[in-house]
Amino acid sequence: MEINRSIMKIRTTTACHLLVFGLTLAWAGTSLGARSTEASSSARTTDANLARITIELLERSQFSHHPLDSELAGKLLDHYLDALDTRRSLFLQSDVDEFTSYTTKLPQALRGEGDSKAAQRIFARYLERLDQQTTAVNAMLRTEKFDFAGHDTYSLDWEHQARPKDAAAARQLWRQQLRAEYLQEKLSDKKAEQIATLLTRRHLQQLKTMRALGSNEILETYLGALAHVYDPHSNYLGHDQMESMSIAMNLSLIGIGASLTTVDGYCTIHELIPGGPGARSGLLKPGDRIIAVAQAGKEPVDVVNIPLSRIVGLIRGPKGSTVALTILPASGGEGAVAKTVKLVRDEIKLEDQEAKARIVDLSDDKGTTRVGIIDLPSFYADMGGSGGSSHRSATADVVRLLTKLNAERVRGVVLDLRRNGGGSLEEAISLTGLFIRKGPVVQTRDPSGKIDVEADTDPSILYDGPLVLLTSRFSASASEILAGALQDYGRAVVVGDPATFGKGTVQSILPLGRLMDQNGLAHSYDPGALLVTIRKFYRPSGASTQLRGVSSDIVLPSMSDFADINEASLQDPLPWDTIAPSHYDRLNRVQPFLAPLRERSSARVKADKNFKLLAESSARLKKDVADKSVSLNEAERRQEMAQAKALQEQLKKADRALLAKRPPTYEVTLANLSRPGLPPRLTSNKEKGTGPAKTSAEQADDIDDPMSEHSSADDIILNEAENIVTDYVQLSSAKAGADSLPAR
Repeated sequence: MEINRSIMKIRTTTACHLLVFGLTLAWAGTSLGARSTEASSSARTTDANLARITIELLERSQFSHHPLDSELAGKLLDHYLDALDTRRSLFLQSDVDEFTSYTTKLPQALRGEGDSKAAQRIFARYLERLDQQTTAVNAMLRTEKFDFAGHDTYSLDWEHQARPKDAAAARQLWRQQLRAEYLQEKLSDKKAEQIATLLTRRHLQQLKTMRALGSNEILETYLGALAHVYDPHSNYLGHDQMESMSIAMNLSLIGIGASLTTVDGYCTIHELIPGGPGARSGLLKPGDRIIAVAQAGKEPVDVVNIPLSRIVGLIRGPKGSTVALTILPASGGEGAVAKTVKLVRDEIKLEDQEAKARIVDLSDDKGTTRVGIIDLPSFYADMGGSGGSSHRSATADVVRLLTKLNAERVRGVVLDLRRNGGGSLEEAISLTGLFIRKGPVVQTRDPSGKIDVEADTDPSILYDGPLVLLTSRFSASASEILAGALQDYGRAVVVGDPATFGKGTVQSILPLGRLMDQNGLAHSYDPGALLVTIRKFYRPSGASTQLRGVSSDIVLPSMSDFADINEASLQDPLPWDTIAPSHYDRLNRVQPFLAPLRERSSARVKADKNFKLLAESSARLKKDVADKSVSLNEAERRQEMAQAKALQEQLKKADRALLAKRPPTYEVTLANLSRPGLPPRLTSNKEKGTGPAKTSAEQADDIDDPMSEHSSADDIILNEAENIVTDYVQLSSAKAGADSLPAR
């Protein structure tokens, strides 16, 4: 069961929620106040009131201001069916034909009476079909012996797959799905009886879990589907999801340090929080699918096709306790073999997520160039605005780091935004201002066409030297605001994947309990909140960051450049467009050097054997993702596994070589930057978090795949960014020297 297909980034829009909340809430209070003063506290009344307020808020607050009509009702039906039946193998075409008749009545039913009976009836049919599948699968596991010597495949292109025309066609789909699951376990060298027991338990457990869902949980799925009809970032958040959001926004929390989403029925790691157990281990990465969760000393609980809120409950636990996750690594593509990762739940503190820096002395035949690297994981801020010594600000921290880098006479700076999913809009604006005198940073447009220009008004510049922004497909929202502005100004060279994620929209969090109380709408349980898209971002040049993101000036091969890691891959995204440009000073600090920078980087990339390995690994993974099918031939799959393992071993060796050749490097943290002079030189790739530094060999042995946090892929790309900023320093210095010569 897929509760949320969209990629949900908690930090991406946090500040924007706070900026517009009062405005939206004020409208809701005046618009809905006269609608109802019912005092009933029954769950049925709560469900009806919740449905009514949700549809009205979406129709009148969401950016498109589109009323729920028969066309959108048809999309609602499609989204809801796909949320329940991700693989399109349960509902028969006759079921869909029957449900289609609901669409003409859905808008008025929701808008007028808050009637969600259609959702309950469809869910009842879902349980009926799921029971039939479970019975059929268990019978197959008891009576059949599966053969994997043929050359058939199992299609994973569920989005475009026709639903089964009848029960016989459904049974055939279930059989192929079961064979794929069986082979996946067989490749982990489990015995036949173990596999049969595991898969029987998995399917029975899914049926049991779904039967136990309450009406409010079913409504949560239905309202989530309704919100997604409008755009992929509008969403209904039930009580448990709101609790997860609150925990994620708290800068000190206990867990494994991962934000999760549901993709095609799998609980999938969307983001690893810097400093968390998952990130520190180097054994998890974005895209890994969690298929089972086990507490210390207990049997694993299968979580495939289980609601995300239930899975989160299993993963959470007290500090110091152990949780074992069975995952399908993203690097293995759709045919990945499961592995188990054990993590000790720990407190994730702010200092593990804050900005850090490094100073690197790079030498070549022209001499030594000192450059600084600032790693900024998010645009964090003290959302409570408490101020004082406890006040946290990404800009304030980067100011301190840049001041230290200036004092140590760095000549170029790399700002690493590769895993920065966004955060505070104010922080993105003020941080951009550290590199420009003053001027517009971002424009926002509301549904009425009103445009607001957010600008840096501080004329001071903290760092005026060569600047490289290192980005990836995971750089989103506030990261794209900063990168787009500095690119428009001609102030920084953008390096990385072809483009950033492309999220150019602003969301507002509307706590529904508070709204229902203000408007006399009874509720007997916490109704959660509505996340609504209410504005769009635009660069100073007037171009939207929506869909297209920010394009790199210099593109490097990477493991994150995939077509489905971007806004355009989501369902029903808002379109890209432009508005009039703001007035700003184009500095033209990049264009004069861009051609030679590209030429030098391209030559290095082509000659670097590590980049060749990276490109080969990336191409293999892209092929696996693009195929949208998995072979059911055991010999072929084992050969693919062997090839992948050999490539991983080559990448481990590459990582060891990179560590052995590391130039003099010094780590600057907020804790040590007040000490005079350089901090102690790093002698190995120090593991993030507490504990002693690991040797090069120890750390290389931690690498299970090329996309892990400690992988050579990150190091290769960062090394090239350092080389690019060094070239930039040399080219700009040569030009400055030539410009200073007297005219002849």
